[in-house]
Formats: sequence, structure tokens, C-alpha cells
Amino acid sequence: MALEAVAGGLGTIPAIALVGALGVGSQWLAWRMQMPAIVLMLAAGILIGPVAGVLEPHAVFGDFLSPLISVAVAVILFEGGLTLNLKQLGDARAGVLRLVLVGAPLGWLLSSLALRYGAGLSWETSVVFGGIMIVTGPTVIAPLLRQARLQRRPAALLQWEAIVNDPIGAMAAVVAFQAVLALRGVDEAGFGGMAAGIVFAAILGYGMARAVVWMFRNALAPEYMKVPLLFTAVLLAFAVSDMVLHESGLLAVTVMGLVIANADLPSFEELRRFKEQATVLLVSGLFILLSASLDFAVFGQLTWRAVLFLVMVVLLARPLTVLMSLVGSNIPRNERLLVAFTGPRGVVLVAVAGLFGERLVAAGVADGALVGPLAFALVAATVILHGFTLAPAARLLGLSGGESPGVLLVGGSRFTLALAEALRRADIPVLVADPNRANLQMARAQGIPTYYGDILGEAAEHTIELLEYRTVLAATDNDAYNTLVVANLAPEFGRNHVFRLTRSKESQSSHALPPSLSGRSIGEGRTFRNLEAAIEAGKSIRLTRLTAEFDFDRWRAMEPDAEILATVLPNKELIYGSEVPRGTKTQLGLLHLSAGRNGAQGSQVGQPPD
Repeated sequence: MALEAVAGGLGTIPAIALVGALGVGSQWLAWRMQMPAIVLMLAAGILIGPVAGVLEPHAVFGDFLSPLISVAVAVILFEGGLTLNLKQLGDARAGVLRLVLVGAPLGWLLSSLALRYGAGLSWETSVVFGGIMIVTGPTVIAPLLRQARLQRRPAALLQWEAIVNDPIGAMAAVVAFQAVLALRGVDEAGFGGMAAGIVFAAILGYGMARAVVWMFRNALAPEYMKVPLLFTAVLLAFAVSDMVLHESGLLAVTVMGLVIANADLPSFEELRRFKEQATVLLVSGLFILLSASLDFAVFGQLTWRAVLFLVMVVLLARPLTVLMSLVGSNIPRNERLLVAFTGPRGVVLVAVAGLFGERLVAAGVADGALVGPLAFALVAATVILHGFTLAPAARLLGLSGGESPGVLLVGGSRFTLALAEALRRADIPVLVADPNRANLQMARAQGIPTYYGDILGEAAEHTIELLEYRTVLAATDNDAYNTLVVANLAPEFGRNHVFRLTRSKESQSSHALPPSLSGRSIGEGRTFRNLEAAIEAGKSIRLTRLTAEFDFDRWRAMEPDAEILATVLPNKELIYGSEVPRGTKTQLGLLHLSAGRNGAQGSQVGQPPD
């Protein structure tokens, strides 16, 4: 009774606040617990909706709910289009083309067969819903990729397929629905009008994108107006296109994002970062709203054939679509298997399926009412399944970023060579990058992995599996470049995982930088020249392992002058700086700068350093 009272008094503003808090809170909790965020959001929505009755989205938002969801999906697809930079495709290009050109129609066919013979739907409903099932959900793929830390190529295959096939799935449903109406003799725009609407959507998206690019390149918009202008242009393209042909707005905004992503705009990164943050909020809100809108009574219409349908989709339709599409391609077997058994569906499927289900019922197709509950069942099943299995499957197939968090050292020098050797003794993957080949000679001679080139260049994105590395240390002899590395890589790795050496004039107020640029430094105030001089003078970077018998205090008594660079946690993660975590019963390791050159052997567990 209390919950019903709360539900009855819940206004629009409290409902929005509740949805935001649960959505973002679920994402944060998932990050802390290393769990799939989508699963927690789904559970939170069901809990406050059909279980507790605290939130009833249709009662709170009324007729505004459907357009709200449509606009949010449009913005999400546009942001997805912004990530589709053709230069970043690399060796995944051929696989993506096959998954789009071959996989989309093949997936349509196999999904329709699963609906017809698995769920037992009519051919009319099966063909319409089968077209919608082409989509694999960018709203689900993006959070899963962040959590699973896949290698570059399989991640690109899943991401591109999800984003590009989303509008294709919507257009396939439009085509199939138009065919159903034609067969039933209903007077509609016809295939000619439908084709014209699809062409119009593509041209509108391209034209709007070119207009935005032209304005931004010619400084016709101030910096503070760029994001509002872009957001307005997206809404305008979506609305105008959707007025001409229902669901064609998804195609328009995807094309728009793709064109802008490949226009090489100087301000592109700022635009993309904002859209990413907006998308996190929208995805969170949409999953909460859709799962809270669920009506358990509707699922009473489903029979055991719904389970058969889910099994056929997950174990037959999806794997066959991918494996047949990639036959003869250069994609390795393990990557094909991972993509083949990863096909989560998301918000777009539920939103579009619900709309077409209602239209099928209105057109006289009775089992169109089953499209909505089947769509939600498919989303729930695939989100839970792939949310918990993608990361383990990637590790099993050798396609994840690695168990041990690696360290990327920018700058080849005596100091970084000594640090790399110490990190290797701790079994931590390490890579030394430098645009000067001569600076990498010593590291190569010691068998340490190196990268010759600018770590901020496009070639590095295509060559280095950045997911192998958790932290970055900018340690070149150029303070300005170190600052540039920190500022550019902080959004990618997180500001708590990007470090630099102390700048030579950092203590002077006239040379101080704002926190957004300066980043975090290591080495107790030592600059590049100080550290190089210390190594030349005979000091070394040593690894000492601490145990209950040989604890920090005993080590400090034996090494009073040692400078702590980082603490190695039991999970191989590094905490840079001199502060050592206390009160832990597990084994720690210390990376420190100490006198003597005998640190190459490190120290034994539970024993003082050599």
C-alpha cells in the first residue's frame, strides 16, 4: 500500500530524478563491482516498475513517452555514427562490409525463419519483426565493450555492425510492413514513396552534416555554440526525415554522424566527448524507462515456443549469419566465433518493435501483439547472457586486453629502460614508445617491446592494442610533449591512470598549468634530467616485495634513502607516488629508486632487497 501511495504521488520531476539516479547509479555500481551495467539497469527498472509499482512511465509521461524514447534513440545513433571513422577500420574493413552487405539480409531471413518456426508467428509478422532483428544494439554493445576490454578488431566488428545495421533494420521493417499493407490492399504511399523516403533521409543526413562541417570550418559558429547547434541539427534532421517516412530519421542521423566523423574537424574530439557523456545518460534513462514500462501480464500471451525462439536466435540464427557472412575473409577463427556468439539487442529493437507491433495489429494482423513481449524477452535474454559471458569468452579465445594491466611508457631513456625492466620483473606488460628510433635502441637490445612513432598519431591507434595497457607514463625529455600526452590520453585511460614526470619549472607559479592540463606527476619532484642523472650516477629502479614478515617499516629501515615510485598491488595494478596502502594482508610490491646497480635481480618475496 505504501508503494502504491508513492507511485500515485510521483510527479514528472521526481520521476525524471529517479530514472537518472537509478540509471547513472547502476552504471557506477557496475563499474565498482566489475559487472555488466546493462544487467543492473534492467533489474533496477523492473524493480521500480512492474515489481514495486513505484514508477509507471506511461502514467507519468503520457503521450510524451514515445517521442521522448524516439528522440533519445536518434541521439544515441548519431553519437554511434560519430565513432565510425573510416580511418580507424584498418584490417576490420572487409569484415564490417560483409556483416553489413551480407549479414543484414541473411540475418533478416534467418530471424524470420526463427520467428515463423520457433515462435510460431504468421509470415507477415515474422518478416516485419525479422527485419527489426537485424539490429544488434549499440546501446548494449558500447557498455559491454568497455567492460570486456576486447582487442581492436573484434571490438570494431561488433561496434560497426551494431551502429550501421540499426537504421538498416528499421528500413527493413518499413519495407516489410509496406509489403504487408500492399498484400492486404491497404492504400498507403506504396513502394515508390517508401523508396523516395529512404533516399530523402540519406540525402538529408548527408546535407545536414556537410552544412555543419562548413559552418564549423569557416568559423561561422563560436565554440560555445557548436554543441547546441549540432544537437539542434540532429533533432531537425530526425524530425524532418521521420515526417516524410516513419523510422527513416534513424537513417538520417546515422549518416549525419558518419559524415561528420570523417570530416577531420579540429573540434571533433570535444564534440564527440560531449555526445558520449550525453549518450551514457540517455542509455541509462532509456533502459530504466523501458524495463519499468514492462507489463508482466503481457508475457502471459507467450508460450513455450518463445523459449524455442530465443534458443534458435542465440544458437542458430546469429551464429549462422556471422559465420556465413565471414566465409573466406581474413578474420581469424577465434574472432569469428566471438562475434558469431555475441549479438545482444537493446533499446532500438524494443522501441521499433513496439511501434510496428501496434501497426500490425491495426492492419488486422492479430499476432502482431506478440512482437512487443517477444522483443523484450529477446533483449532481456541476450543482455543477461552476453553481459556475463562476453568478457570470459574473450579471455578464453585470447581476444581480451589481458589479465595484467600493462603500462605504456612514452619516451625511451635510461630511466624508462630501468623502469620497464622492473615492471617486467613484476610480470606487468610494458611498452616503450618514442618517435625517435635511436631512443629505443637500448630497450630493443634488452628485448623490451617498443613502438616507433608518435603515440598520439593515427598510426598508433591502428598498431597498438591500447586495451593491453591500463596506465600511461609520459617520460620524455620534452615537458610540453609530456603535458600534451597527458591531456590527450586522459579521457581515454582516465585521469587517475595517466601520469608524467615533474616539469623542470613546475614549482614556479609563473609556469604553473591548470589541473585539466598538468596531470599527475611521479618521482617525488624529480624531473627527467634528475632521473637520468640518478641512473647515470649508479642508482637503479628495484622491485621489492612486501609480506607480513618483511613489511614496509622493516624495508624503510633498511632503505631510508630510497625514493618510492609506485606500489604494485596484488592484482598487478600500479599506484604511483610515495603513499603506500596500509592495513592490507595481501602481498604488495614496491618500485623504488635506490642506490646500487644490483636491482636487476630485484628482491625475493619476504626477503630484504639485494
